[in-house]
Amino acid sequence: MKKLLLIIPLAAIISSCGMLSNVTRGNQYAQLYEEKPITLLVMPPINNTTNVEAKEYLYTSISRPLAEAGYYVISPMLAMEVFKAESAYDAELFVDAPLTQFQQFFGADAVVFSEILSWAKKGFGIETTLRYFIKSAHTGEILFDRTCELYLDLQVRSDSNSALAQLVSLAASAINTATTEHIVAARKANYYIFRDIPRGKYSPEYLKDKDVMAEKKDITARVE
Repeated sequence: MKKLLLIIPLAAIISSCGMLSNVTRGNQYAQLYEEKPITLLVMPPINNTTNVEAKEYLYTSISRPLAEAGYYVISPMLAMEVFKAESAYDAELFVDAPLTQFQQFFGADAVVFSEILSWAKKGFGIETTLRYFIKSAHTGEILFDRTCELYLDLQVRSDSNSALAQLVSLAASAINTATTEHIVAARKANYYIFRDIPRGKYSPEYLKDKDVMAEKKDITARVE
């Protein structure tokens, strides 16, 4: 009975993280393995919320997990200067447009788009819903597409049950929510989105992870 009680919570944790799947990365991301993109260009996020700063929060933190996964990511700072100079800051203008111009100008094999569907404070935390999709700069086909609903819990918890301790904890949580950079939520979401991406050319796992079980395309996570 004790063993059974241990197994049930573990299964619940795995399921909530989207780890249960009968599909391999090789099947779920077949086009990505076929095209084998090396160089990625990250476009400014498409912001569908009233939080105007969310776009910047997200854009500054997308490149790192992709680079760590073995891809060469064109410098966001350099790309942004070009986008501004060419009036290409609004990524939504290029979602359905040919992307060969980015291949010719930047040498990009694929273009990374992100869409902010929701971004707001909720309770003592930040709640976000984000979609990321990567399109081939050669064919315009979608190579990778995932959505993440993430809640970043910023509540400060006290080990004491006293009324004073709980009051202090609530006050600290309010301050924490107000002062913690939203960039933390963006980094967490990026991690959950791209942790399942097939590894790029500069990773030792390149083309060796096809048989790894893929995660669900739409995931939900609650993190601290």
